[in-house]
Amino acid sequence: MEVEGARVLVPGATGAIGAALARRLHGQGARVAVAGRDPDSLARVAAACGGAPARRFDAYDLDGCARTVPWAVDELGGLDAVVVCVGVAGFGPAESVGDAVAEHLLTVNALAPAAVLRAALTAVPPGGALAAVTGVVVDAAPAGMADYAASKAALAAWLAAVRRERRRTGPAVLDIRLPHVESGFAERAVAGAPPALPRGRTVGEAVDVILAALTEPAAPAVRTAGAPAASP
Repeated sequence: MEVEGARVLVPGATGAIGAALARRLHGQGARVAVAGRDPDSLARVAAACGGAPARRFDAYDLDGCARTVPWAVDELGGLDAVVVCVGVAGFGPAESVGDAVAEHLLTVNALAPAAVLRAALTAVPPGGALAAVTGVVVDAAPAGMADYAASKAALAAWLAAVRRERRRTGPAVLDIRLPHVESGFAERAVAGAPPALPRGRTVGEAVDVILAALTEPAAPAVRTAGAPAASP
């Protein structure tokens, strides 16, 4: 996909990675629509992207997640890519993570991204891209992250199946498995405290990985960078 002139929806644009991605896309000539939960952060990102269209949504409202797609189509006159950067962390031994936390992780990390991308399957044409950030926990689930890793693995499995369904038609379906990123993500966990982690990648490096997945013609459908660790 060529970034310049591309019409891109970034749900999760109020997080560190989503915001940086939206700004980078705008700086490279894309037309960006941004969506997120925090209204103040959303306003700042939209302003940094030249007054980009902005929509607030809650990941727990799956219908609202899906409605971000037709909204972006109307705002931008079509879509060439959707990159979902929605996510939340949770830590602790499996026996200490309650069902409510497990449900929250699964909803935000798997069901919400799937709702957005499901709605985008017929909105983004061949040659475009549908992408979501999962994480290297999909490949090596660490102790103390059972429910978090399971939620990311659920999204990865969904993406893999959709990719097989759409392998001859439709946009590319991309699973971007970032390693731990120094974004403050782990410190904002909904439960527990993160384990000691090695120094992670910078937010800028994470955005580099996402852009490479979007723009390289022969890019693998699953893009992994770095060694396994906690991820956004």
